[in-house]
Amino acid sequence: MKGASSALLAALALLATGCGSAKQVETVPGGDADRGEQVIVDHGCGGCHTIPGVDGADGRVGPTLDDVTRRRHIAGQLENTPDNLVRWILNPKAIEPNTVMPNLGLTRRQARDVAAYLYQRT
Repeated sequence: MKGASSALLAALALLATGCGSAKQVETVPGGDADRGEQVIVDHGCGGCHTIPGVDGADGRVGPTLDDVTRRRHIAGQLENTPDNLVRWILNPKAIEPNTVMPNLGLTRRQARDVAAYLYQRT
């Protein structure tokens, strides 16, 4: 019994410090997840990506965008932070020149909104 309670305490400590597998919800300053969903739909992001919660977003060209908050890196290049996700969305080729992800011509506000959606709803 003592070993089980020690294991439970260790697991709780990991979760409390963010080292466990619990989803960390990131906030994106100035971002709005509802607007982000609309930007995703309007710009056809689901044609290339599977995006949970977005009707018809079942593309298989790019990676699935589920559980974005659990990923350590964006495009294998950047630490996964709200600012870096916005940078990637705005100009992916500036980060990874060989990416097939196009520059969608989004405004900074639209990119923040998309990032907010991906962090809060996937």
